[in-house]
Amino acid sequence: MSTATTQPEEVNENKEMIAQMVRDFCAKEIEPNKMKWDESQEFPIETFRKMGELGLLGVLVPQEYGGAGFGYHEYVTAIIELSKVDGSIGLSMAAHNSLCTGHILQHGSQEQKKKYLPKLATGEWIGAWGLTEPNTGSDAGNMKTVAEKDGDEWVLNGAKNFITHGNSGNVAVVIARTGEAGKSRNASAFIVERTNPGFKQGRKEDKLGMRASETSEMIFEDCRIPSENLIGEVGQGFVQALKVLDGGRISIAALGCGIAEGALEAAIAYSKEREQFGKPISAFQGISFKIADMAMKVEAAKLLTYQSAELKNQGKDVNRESAMAKLYSSEIAVEVANDGVQIFGGYGYTKDYPAEKYYRDAKLCTIGEGTSEIQKVVIARTLLNQ
Repeated sequence: MSTATTQPEEVNENKEMIAQMVRDFCAKEIEPNKMKWDESQEFPIETFRKMGELGLLGVLVPQEYGGAGFGYHEYVTAIIELSKVDGSIGLSMAAHNSLCTGHILQHGSQEQKKKYLPKLATGEWIGAWGLTEPNTGSDAGNMKTVAEKDGDEWVLNGAKNFITHGNSGNVAVVIARTGEAGKSRNASAFIVERTNPGFKQGRKEDKLGMRASETSEMIFEDCRIPSENLIGEVGQGFVQALKVLDGGRISIAALGCGIAEGALEAAIAYSKEREQFGKPISAFQGISFKIADMAMKVEAAKLLTYQSAELKNQGKDVNRESAMAKLYSSEIAVEVANDGVQIFGGYGYTKDYPAEKYYRDAKLCTIGEGTSEIQKVVIARTLLNQ
């Protein structure tokens, strides 16, 4: 199995700088509003655009395209710090960077990069990425959304669901079938702008958690797309998507780390304040041992995640490592958030305290960008096919 190298001092300095910047931003812009957004399911677009001004929506985008020009260590750090405060904002930031922007960055033409990346990296435009459909989740090869060539345009028909920023996105990368269902290399990737005729908003999901991150349908009815908006060649859509998802799994791993760390910090603070039988509950072994286990899981998840980030920076194959990081981080996020609720006791079940939100937000990490079961398929396949 591949192993990561020690991070250079410059990377560590960048990580600390970004961590402090995100903490300051969260304290001012996110912490005071997160429960209001959660209750109303409001996606805070203007706050999101402010993140673009800080470079958080183009962390991996080279400076020549208006981005921050950082690597995956800095990117992971930013997601963790955001998600410690509000997982839904961390999720939106991760989806914007890794999926829509990341797809164009990794597979787009020079002309496509010049046209779209500066707007995405600065937050002028918000990005979406469409693969999942109502009846095809992991079985994407049988998708119903199709694209047919018509002169100098492609005509797109179908629907995508569970799409982050599906309604608010100014531009989306959409994977559509261009060949027979069930056949290999039967899909292609397209850049679709909100103003393209036939691109319509769909139903917004009413979710358990991550409620300030918009999740909705994208509907295409004879949506006409210029030929130059095809990404790469016809039939490369799934190949591109799988490579994009390798990096996306690192994002979700970081998201899980942040939620778990936020739940841990809240539990520690509460355990020191809450008194029973004349002393803080942190003095009881049942609580202190639980906190020790939570902390160990968080550190292990972060190590796996940063290892994947290092390998990604080196340009190495991260298929297995990113799946491991995503699987472990998402599962421990649920475990740690659950333990956090338990430490808060009855108050952990109320919205007056932070534990219940971490609990609700954590579950998505085990589902989005490939379920835990799919991660095990990926890991096992890479091990058994060596």
